[in-house]
Amino acid sequence: MFVIVVYDVGEKRVNKVLKRCRKYLNWVQNSVLEGDISESNLKKLKMELERIIESDHDSVIIYTSRTTKYTDREIMGLRKGGEELII
Repeated sequence: MFVIVVYDVGEKRVNKVLKRCRKYLNWVQNSVLEGDISESNLKKLKMELERIIESDHDSVIIYTSRTTKYTDREIMGLRKGGEELII
């Protein structure tokens, strides 16, 4: 499945969340990652993130799609990492 992960976490946890997400997904820009991931790896990622974030203060949003067939991507302004990986 294709996922987009967006996060807003405390400064002390930003690097931990980014590092954990990069194990499974491609970095796109600040606090945004995307890519194909299996359901089992998505479950692992969620469990790992739950151990890092503080649910009272942090936010992680995961958008899922079965395929990239119906998604479009338009970049305006500065291009950051990851766009060469999208087909």
